[in-house]
Amino acid sequence: MAYLHWVPELDTGIPEIDTQHKRILDYINKLHDLRDSPDRAALGDVIGETVDYTLSHFAFEESVIESAGYMFAGPHKKVHELFTRKVAEMQSRFDAGEDVAAELHGMLSRWLFNHIRNEDHGYIDSVKAYLRMTSKQREADKAELKAELLQELAARQNGKKGWFARLFGG
Repeated sequence: MAYLHWVPELDTGIPEIDTQHKRILDYINKLHDLRDSPDRAALGDVIGETVDYTLSHFAFEESVIESAGYMFAGPHKKVHELFTRKVAEMQSRFDAGEDVAAELHGMLSRWLFNHIRNEDHGYIDSVKAYLRMTSKQREADKAELKAELLQELAARQNGKKGWFARLFGG
């Protein structure tokens, strides 16, 4: 298998998740570079980094889809768990001295694009709606805080002790 290239159809439109997917793609391409290398230590490092980063991505993604109330969050997590077991098995085989680099590269390459296109694209609407809702709430919270601070500044200019001054003895 050759280098992987990101294509727009893989974008979820969720910036943090797209960035993480692209980083996983970069790790897979590093694995491609090293798969025929005699440097097992470097190869082991890339395999370990790929596994660690992918696990952290899964944790992030699962947290977001659960918070968003995505109805297939449980099955999505199961897909991640199955994949994690396969990769852990390959890492164990590598640690035992077996040459799994080409096999691992092929599996990761196929899995990443298929997973994004099939499973990840299923949660896009739920997560985007959730992110819009939380963004609006954050904006409302900021607006409320700004209004309170402006009220406090006005009270100070009028020589009155506002809530801030009363609270902090100002």
